[in-house]
Amino acid sequence: MGERPTSRQIDDQAADWAARRDRAVLSEADRVALDAWLADDPRAAGALLRAEAVALETRSARALGTDFDPGRFAGAAGSSPPSRRRLLAWAGAAAASVAAGGLALPLLTAGEAHATAVGEVRLVPLADGSTMTLNTDSRAVVRFDKGRREVEVTRGEAYFSVARDAARPFVVKLGARSVRAGGGAFTAQRLEAGRSEVTIQSGDLRLDAAGADRPVGANARVILRAEGGAELVAVAARDIDRSLVWREGKLAFEGETLAQAAAAFARYGGPRIRIDDPGLAQEPITGLFAANDPVGFSRAAALALDARVRPRDGDLVIVRQSPGESFVTHGGGAGQPSLRP
Repeated sequence: MGERPTSRQIDDQAADWAARRDRAVLSEADRVALDAWLADDPRAAGALLRAEAVALETRSARALGTDFDPGRFAGAAGSSPPSRRRLLAWAGAAAASVAAGGLALPLLTAGEAHATAVGEVRLVPLADGSTMTLNTDSRAVVRFDKGRREVEVTRGEAYFSVARDAARPFVVKLGARSVRAGGGAFTAQRLEAGRSEVTIQSGDLRLDAAGADRPVGANARVILRAEGGAELVAVAARDIDRSLVWREGKLAFEGETLAQAAAAFARYGGPRIRIDDPGLAQEPITGLFAANDPVGFSRAAALALDARVRPRDGDLVIVRQSPGESFVTHGGGAGQPSLRP
């Protein structure tokens, strides 16, 4: 009988698996090897979750490209990035929940609802070693038993990292439509009545299409309509990574319009951002911002676009700066901009 690996060795192996999963879709041989490694030691699943949590820092930085200067937007972000220690503690708690998965299984069989409030993002470890991360104002119902793994997203957006189980495909329902994953990672959005989106970051899934299964690979987005239509769009891996920084409480823009950025902030609460000038609303925005700081974003956007912010009826209205006006910010005031002509 071989010598039992140390915790340090398990962590090193987990880091290697996390890196391999991040680089590319695992081959069938690698998937078999990973499943065997996870089954061989009860510490493995928790170690892998910790390693993948640490990798989130790298993904969010990579998503913005080599030319992005975070210092330029430090004042707008309003919060510092999570430390490695905090990420490890977060993943450690998740691993503890996974270890207790056997106790949670009876609840999951009947269906267990998870929801987030406006502005909240929550990681939900699932009983099979998979994880689900809910975005702001989202809700999902988990139904697991010996023969199935099913999650129904009833509102909002969820990111899934799926553990492989050949006997139980991982099914995500979006209204009348559904997708089935063998493994990998993807997001499922249900933000409009009758329309949903699924974006595949890694692995592969099968989409219901006119009563048949349609395979879809990584770096793709599927737009689903309740009446049965589906549109497949290729998406660059870098753009997918950038769109996922919401898991760390951030929003990243790279050429989106000011109106689109304002709509993204509206999902996270706080003062509403308004742009009444159609031309100003179409101006492009690039940067990384805290999702819960519309004031900081508005101030940074106004400075970048030679505009100003006017508080009006509880909203933040970004307007063109007239000749002779100046934008002056004084310290204090809970981060609220002070404006005067």
